[in-house]
Amino acid sequence: MLRALGRCRPGPLLGAALGPGPFPSALPGPCPARGRKARGDPPAKSKAGRVKTPPPVDPEELLVVLERYRNHRRVLGALRAEFRAEVLQKKREALLAQQHSVEQTEEHRLLMAWNDAENARQRERREERLRKEEEERKRQKLQAVENKARQMEAFLKEKEKEVLQLQEEAKTFITPENLEARIEQCLDNPRNYNFAIDKDGRVVRRTVLS
Repeated sequence: MLRALGRCRPGPLLGAALGPGPFPSALPGPCPARGRKARGDPPAKSKAGRVKTPPPVDPEELLVVLERYRNHRRVLGALRAEFRAEVLQKKREALLAQQHSVEQTEEHRLLMAWNDAENARQRERREERLRKEEEERKRQKLQAVENKARQMEAFLKEKEKEVLQLQEEAKTFITPENLEARIEQCLDNPRNYNFAIDKDGRVVRRTVLS
């Protein structure tokens, strides 16, 4: 053993890590490793006649182990079936989602086309309504102007009639020129305004002028 260790020398990395020492020859180093036998090599002489016999197995324990293996395989089969069904369900859902997405895209395109057509129809109706409202507003404005003109004409006619009436009444006004004549006319034709009337406007009592 000592002679085998003496043949061991440190490698270059280990020697550089350890550095110089007092006993470089006594340090352990990489030892030669024994190779493994190849598959075609014969067995060793000490094991040439050995026959491998399996250890004895308890029948009850074998039944328990077999039952546990069956349960294990059954559980694994159930898990595989569950996972397989889940994967198939996800694939089916992905396919349905893709088809649904295509249907939604087509439906969205149709709805957008209908929306554009409806917007165009509503725009035409709005423009027609605005045009009619503008025409009605112009008509009402023109009607208001005509009504105002007729009212002004009627007002002028009324004022003209009042002026003519005042001019006619002005002929009977008392002026400094006819004051003496009007006084004499009142004295010649006295009038008694001291009287009473009933509900029908008939004179029921009058005082006699003195």
